[in-house]
Amino acid sequence: MRRSGIDIMRHGCLYETEPAYVTEQPRFLNSAIRGVTKLGPHELLGVLKKIEKDMGRTGGIRYGPRPIDLDILLYGKHRIHSETLIVPHERIWERPFVMAPLVDLLGSNVDSDVVACWHSYSIHPGGIFESWEKLGGQSLIGKDGMKRVLPVGNSLWDWSVKTSVMGILNVTPDSFSDGGKYQSVEDAVSQARMMILQGADIIDIGAQSTRPMASRISPEEELDRLIPVLETILKMPEAEGKLLSVDTFYSQVASEAVSKGAHFVNDVSGGLLDSKMLDVVAELKVPYVAMHMRGNPSTMQNSENLQYDDVCKDVASELCVRVQDAELAGIPAWKIIIDPGIGFSKKVEHNLDILMGLPTIRTEIARKSLAVSHAPLLIGPSRKRFLGDICSRSAASDRDPATVASVTMGVLGGANIVRVHNVKDNVDAARLCDAMIERRASFA
Repeated sequence: MRRSGIDIMRHGCLYETEPAYVTEQPRFLNSAIRGVTKLGPHELLGVLKKIEKDMGRTGGIRYGPRPIDLDILLYGKHRIHSETLIVPHERIWERPFVMAPLVDLLGSNVDSDVVACWHSYSIHPGGIFESWEKLGGQSLIGKDGMKRVLPVGNSLWDWSVKTSVMGILNVTPDSFSDGGKYQSVEDAVSQARMMILQGADIIDIGAQSTRPMASRISPEEELDRLIPVLETILKMPEAEGKLLSVDTFYSQVASEAVSKGAHFVNDVSGGLLDSKMLDVVAELKVPYVAMHMRGNPSTMQNSENLQYDDVCKDVASELCVRVQDAELAGIPAWKIIIDPGIGFSKKVEHNLDILMGLPTIRTEIARKSLAVSHAPLLIGPSRKRFLGDICSRSAASDRDPATVASVTMGVLGGANIVRVHNVKDNVDAARLCDAMIERRASFA
């Protein structure tokens, strides 16, 4: 689409659904994009048909198996009714697999007269949102064969099934908790194996410390630490079916790690510390963790970066900007994981407010983008200094009980992924939280 004169501004979530109408065919993947183009509606239709053809679509039975199907749902404020094109698309309102990603493109706040016009096209007076609710709305997700998924590796990951535990593997000499413990390949791989056996779903490998005031090393030095460990872990039988992420803010490191087999990129800067990062991740076509941080590890705790009017609202707003930049670079919203950055440019009270305010962060993000508000949410409170300040535990390794408590609060508040040093105890905490959430849902 980008090569054909369509600037993609926003993406919906990606949905895996049961096939419609002709049911004896593979499951569908559905999404929607919002773009800007100088192409007229019929020119646009022609471009889309060419894309379909280039991607292997040929004639066949209506609604039957096909590699791709592109439709124009809405076109500015225009109503179109010709032999070849009807806009708004006449079957929008009856199809949950169309309505869900269409709703994702909107915010709960109507942000333009074009969006207001789209709402006016709805068959219900409450606009597109009422039409979606009449179909079943959010209650449809996870039921009737419709679920949000994130493509990673060769699979589609439904992160809503259970809380995922991300084990931290620092191959650094200076990380705040375990710096120097896993510098040799043998020690690092042994720790990764233990975390997997304890129940980790993801191993997050970092070769550069991002603790406050950490000295920055070059991409080359980071790669020298990282790649031997990554390559060895990938060869472990225990790692089969597990995900490996690379914790880096360098695009060069991200590119090399993904080429060696890492499944996604975890960037504490949200793309702010390397101007090439977002473009590189878009080319890599892997999921991307966008974390909230102000400044860099050396400046993030200065007084200017610790000023918030309302930390949850401000973090949500700033994350939206980072995600918008990622989308404009070509990273779809359905490949983005958001992280509010506990411990990064935050005071003790800010970290507490975030742990208690994850639903608020989602609600604030939803004002601008419902798709981003549905993204997997990652939290990383593990052994952070604020836990030590509250519990009077100066040694990071003594903060595991407080970590379990913070993880519990986060999961019950809507976190989907928890990043921790102590996998064993936090796997149990996550399982208990999941059981409570499922039990609560059974009464709904």
